[in-house]
Amino acid sequence: MASKTPVGFVGLGNMGNPMAKNLVKHGYPVIAYDVFPEACKEFQDLGAQVTESPADVAERADRIITMLPSSPNVREVYTGANGILKKVKKGSLLIDSSTIDPAVSKELAKAVEKMGAVFMDAPVSGGVGAARAGNLTFMVGGVEQEFNAAKELLTCMGSNVIYCGEVGTGQAAKICNNMLLAISMIGTAETMNLGIRLGLDPKLLAKILNMSSGRCWSSDTYNPVPGVMEGVPSANNYQGGFGTTLMAKDLGLAQVSATNTMTPVPLGSQAHQIYRMMCAKGYALKDFSAVFQFLREEETL
Repeated sequence: MASKTPVGFVGLGNMGNPMAKNLVKHGYPVIAYDVFPEACKEFQDLGAQVTESPADVAERADRIITMLPSSPNVREVYTGANGILKKVKKGSLLIDSSTIDPAVSKELAKAVEKMGAVFMDAPVSGGVGAARAGNLTFMVGGVEQEFNAAKELLTCMGSNVIYCGEVGTGQAAKICNNMLLAISMIGTAETMNLGIRLGLDPKLLAKILNMSSGRCWSSDTYNPVPGVMEGVPSANNYQGGFGTTLMAKDLGLAQVSATNTMTPVPLGSQAHQIYRMMCAKGYALKDFSAVFQFLREEETL
């Protein structure tokens, strides 16, 4: 029964909610916290314990997963006045699945280590749909000897759990992936828009792309054109999925990393600017595939 000891979960937003539910489905008692109490209500209904702070979670669980929007949120949850480190137990395993600056992950790992606990970064790829289905990809950074302990929990929420190296390498893999995703989504949106204006039926064009050398995830799994695919945000007025604000944030992390390593990323930089413009033009809460709509409406580009 050791494997079914309680698991703490902090951050029950669009991603954290279905992830924590999958832990419950696998028989783990969940001890939950979210800054918005209403996010916790359905977990109470599922039998989870709801706490008053991240520190309270740390007091009751020695394995904790955090899923938060940004570096400042993660810092606050771990090192704030009511943070995890106030009551963390020696030997605890702390897994952060947020997408944040790799430097912040390294900084937190040192603080956690001083408390006699273990920190691993394990950001995810796959979006809300994959979180619900339990087939996320986790990119894990941390002490290799702890990887199997982390994997036991992460496989309840994902179908791919990959060890990347020391703390921060999970974040590095994630921001590299998302930079490519942003670039390919913009490319797919531009291509579909041009084809439509040249008189091609969008479904036909998508079919041709997906059996040709231009095929990519953005074209064959997450097409940005309304009416081409069912069950994706473009079929639902770009609601749900992965928000434009979050994509702009991840591209900002990629830019900082590129600057720090003196790496030229001209397309990544351009993608960052496009997603920042989208945020300024009212697309912030729409799925990032709304770049198709943005390109259709913003003739000034």
